[in-house]
Amino acid sequence: MSLAVAGAAWANPRALPFTYPYETLPKDGLEVEQYVDLSPVRSYDTSGRLTWTPRAILTSEIEYGLTDKLELALYFQFSNDPGASSGEDALRFDGIKQRLRYRLAEQGDWPVDVSLYLEVAELRNEIEVEAKVNLARRFGPVRLMANLWVEREFYYTGDQEWVLHPTAGATVQIFPWLNLGLEYWMHWELGGPGEGTFNAQPHHFLGPAFMVQFKRLWWSVAPYIRLDGLSRVPQRGDLFGRVWVRSVIGIDL
Repeated sequence: MSLAVAGAAWANPRALPFTYPYETLPKDGLEVEQYVDLSPVRSYDTSGRLTWTPRAILTSEIEYGLTDKLELALYFQFSNDPGASSGEDALRFDGIKQRLRYRLAEQGDWPVDVSLYLEVAELRNEIEVEAKVNLARRFGPVRLMANLWVEREFYYTGDQEWVLHPTAGATVQIFPWLNLGLEYWMHWELGGPGEGTFNAQPHHFLGPAFMVQFKRLWWSVAPYIRLDGLSRVPQRGDLFGRVWVRSVIGIDL
């Protein structure tokens, strides 16, 4: 048990890769996290043949505890868009994000633990404002978590849209170093220039989540299956494949 206690004191692990936990880093705590998102989509190779290519999003995050309840983070994001070109599609720098997360009370003081999250992003084609209400409840080794997640996109073309991105899941601590869980998330774009297209429609994903933690280092990964549009033939330009994998690794500094 000493391993789990030490890890909890040093780091702020993500047992569910898409769902932010209620907890924040302690004052002067510093953590670096690396996200990798992969989803196979259709694209053309250099000879013009239709093939499968992984759509990738790489995000680096630096978290710092301003106080025991208030946390600051900076993000640096890269991604590719295989459906927009032929052949190899290189990662491009998307932009940066800044966010604050504030914990409203100590764990167990309220029937449901709550923290608030506000993020502003300056990206390649838009300014994005994102807000979350992070909810959690612990029952011994079992934790239930959810994020009420909404984004407002301001594109440089003048277009605007809302994006709904709620998540929810449950995780159980099997051993001090191992958590297993199940997580759901959705992505839905409303009111934007692509409204009604496949990429803007509501997409639902569900999959098992695994996390291992060794003192200052933790790693979580989850493969998700898209639950909607299973009979639809995948097309070039789709941003959401039938499978989505997210891996997050964090280290406390």
